[in-house]
Amino acid sequence: MTADGHQRGAPHIRLEGVELRYGDTLVQRDLDFEIRRGDVFVIMGGSGCGKSTVMRALTGLLEPRAGRILLGEDSLWELPPAGRNELMRRNGVMYQSGALWSSMTLEENICLPLEQYTSLSPRQVRAIAEYKLALVGLAGYGDYYPSEISGGMRKRVGVARAMALDPDTLYFDEPSAGLDPLSARRLDELILELRDSLGTTMVVITHELDSIFTIADDSVFLDAETKTMLATGNPRDLREQSPVPQVRAFLTRGEVDLGGAETASPA
Repeated sequence: MTADGHQRGAPHIRLEGVELRYGDTLVQRDLDFEIRRGDVFVIMGGSGCGKSTVMRALTGLLEPRAGRILLGEDSLWELPPAGRNELMRRNGVMYQSGALWSSMTLEENICLPLEQYTSLSPRQVRAIAEYKLALVGLAGYGDYYPSEISGGMRKRVGVARAMALDPDTLYFDEPSAGLDPLSARRLDELILELRDSLGTTMVVITHELDSIFTIADDSVFLDAETKTMLATGNPRDLREQSPVPQVRAFLTRGEVDLGGAETASPA
């Protein structure tokens, strides 16, 4: 069971025949996969394959041209706007840059969604903000401004703000981008700690292999050339067993060529 009383491993989000376009430009088609509750699910693939576009669809920012996105038993884009907005408030998003308001303190950044979407008192809002900062290892930093902390710390604040409304699902857009290896590893550890302690479903967009193999329970591989998914599964299993050369080449950084033959790594 997860912290919110749901059965871990049960289907949480499902895509059925989803097609995504910007105008007449096809981004991805025939997307069929599910994200299990309480998993860390990685959306991976090379540049330009549509990873961020898929996240936009999952978070209610882009309507599919075809197919359905199911959150539990609810079809996201078949709900009236009020119902869809209510579902979307169960999501938290950590954007690549952190997207913090530079003129606000860290505590004020986290308080903002609580002030907008709840009727909690100012004292309660501040207490929750302090708790969320503590969850990401930044207790006592509430009065700092984003410019006064490191890039890795700003990412953590972004996670704390994404958790402000206790979401069912947390989305991470390239969380390790711009971080040094040590900060990236600490962020990976934080994602796993939060998954284990809160039971929250995590959806992560990344092309960083170290992160993929460290955090992912499951994944989908998107291909820019065919504009569809080529594989789904645990990336460690896909690296060893996938019959699709493009998937194995991505997960071995080219040590397997597109014909399936292993290539020599430089000495």
